[in-house]
Amino acid sequence: MNGKNIRGMLHYNENKVAAGEARLLLASGFAGDIDKFNLEQKLQRFEHLTMRNTRVKTNAVHITLNFDEQDKLSNEQIQQITLSYMERIGFGDQPYLVYKHNDAAHTHVHIATINIKPDSSRIDTHGIGWKLSEPARIALEKEFDLVQAKGRRNSNTLNIKPANLEKAIYGKTPTKRTITNIVNAVIGSYKFTSLAEFNAILKQFNVIADRGGENTLMREKGGLIYSLINDKGEQVGIPIKASAIYNKPTLTNLQKEFDKNIERRKQYKDPLKEAIERVFKQYDAITKNTFIAELQKQHINVVFRMNEQGYTYGITYIDNHNKTVLNGSDLGKAYSAKAILDRFSTKDKQVKPELKKEHKPTLKRNAPNTTQQPKTYLKPPQQTNYLSMALAKYQPEAAPSGPRKKKKRRSKEKEQDQGLDL
Repeated sequence: MNGKNIRGMLHYNENKVAAGEARLLLASGFAGDIDKFNLEQKLQRFEHLTMRNTRVKTNAVHITLNFDEQDKLSNEQIQQITLSYMERIGFGDQPYLVYKHNDAAHTHVHIATINIKPDSSRIDTHGIGWKLSEPARIALEKEFDLVQAKGRRNSNTLNIKPANLEKAIYGKTPTKRTITNIVNAVIGSYKFTSLAEFNAILKQFNVIADRGGENTLMREKGGLIYSLINDKGEQVGIPIKASAIYNKPTLTNLQKEFDKNIERRKQYKDPLKEAIERVFKQYDAITKNTFIAELQKQHINVVFRMNEQGYTYGITYIDNHNKTVLNGSDLGKAYSAKAILDRFSTKDKQVKPELKKEHKPTLKRNAPNTTQQPKTYLKPPQQTNYLSMALAKYQPEAAPSGPRKKKKRRSKEKEQDQGLDL
């Protein structure tokens, strides 16, 4: 991700460190003890190079390396992987800072650097993803025996932590940092094509983007503010202007994401329709609540959009598995709000599994038996728990009764003492 402000990148990561959600894991190209450097000293190291070529406005580079949950890596291994990766993409001689974040279910690092060399020339980052980064990823996966990204299983949990509203209300969590983390994570991972779709995702994490009232100056100027919301959808705390958030997720900048995501999300339409049909095939009759619950098991949230009169006018599917948002109209008439509502019933009735009929061979007789004998059937065997019995902890059986020599009676206390040694 390229940017125009290395200060904003450093603020983002340093705030994570201050909150205990990250740590500075590696500093390359910095002379001295980096642990004793403050924010301004780290910033000066980068600005020393950016000032050599002031014509380049987009000079900051923010890279993230994500590892699978199954990759159990030490800090030393992560350092080695990062050093090798930066070397492979042409940034090995650049100064950069590596922050290991722990605010997600999987291990990942953020790398802050710049693309201006000591000789004032610029490192071209156009197409660096498929030209250099992708080959580097494949090579490093083999070298360090990592889970391959192409075959990587999707996590069953959302990798973004919802804002802790209790702390936010009582002032224990800085609202700006909480909103910034969630907004940037959503923009960087989800595919949405409108502000309404963007908000549908944000609301899962207790955040909302607000344009203001219809006749307000903020709406007229295309302004946007972000707020925390409670379980009722009510805004709480002090709202944050989009221009004050790192990466500046203003309405103008979001529109660029809307346009890009139109094409990006097309491949996920059919998988979503298949997931919806799988639910309906499990039931002869299904209620609205059960439909929503079944899709949630597949990490798909369904939002029925309603007006003030309570009339449902639309439906939105948030596919957290594929990080995509699609409206019913995007999928086709069969998946619109009206079509889906028409398929609901007042009661649930699951489809019963079909019983296979056993093929019974017919026996040939020499002569037909004209006497009809009443049919008899063997009673089905009673259900047993042999498997449970076999897997249960072995208990010694009592010895069979019979004549035996009398033994001296031992005291009950002695027996208990011996029993403790078993």
